[in-house]
Amino acid sequence: MPSTSRLRAVLIALAVCLGLCSAARADSGTVTLTIYKGGWIIGASGGGGTLTFHGRRYPLSIGGLDYGLVFGGSKTVLHGRVSRINRPSDVAGVYGAAGAGLAIGGGARAIVLSNQKGAVLELSGRQFGLMANADLSGLAITMR
Repeated sequence: MPSTSRLRAVLIALAVCLGLCSAARADSGTVTLTIYKGGWIIGASGGGGTLTFHGRRYPLSIGGLDYGLVFGGSKTVLHGRVSRINRPSDVAGVYGAAGAGLAIGGGARAIVLSNQKGAVLELSGRQFGLMANADLSGLAITMR
């Protein structure tokens, strides 16, 4: 095997090992979010929450916009898991979704989202209020 091929093989093996090691270091935490949403055609959402990571609690702020068929107002309380994070700030970012739903009084809600840093939110909970939507939405989470 020529030395350049050997060097290339070693570099590829090293890159694969580093990729696997960084993925193995990724950790997870729990998240609770309370989101208030309202609108007519264009909607807005806001709220707050908490990330629990390595036994510490970190406050979160939430804001977002929706565009499409949006009508009404609601409060959604979600609990779940955030994975593929290395530090608490990895949960901060912009999450996008396309969805549809109807809540009259109360209803169940479940969603899986990811941000540009690779953090994955797996959330479920309850939605209360009067809300009909078939929209594209963006949700921004920031650390307070």
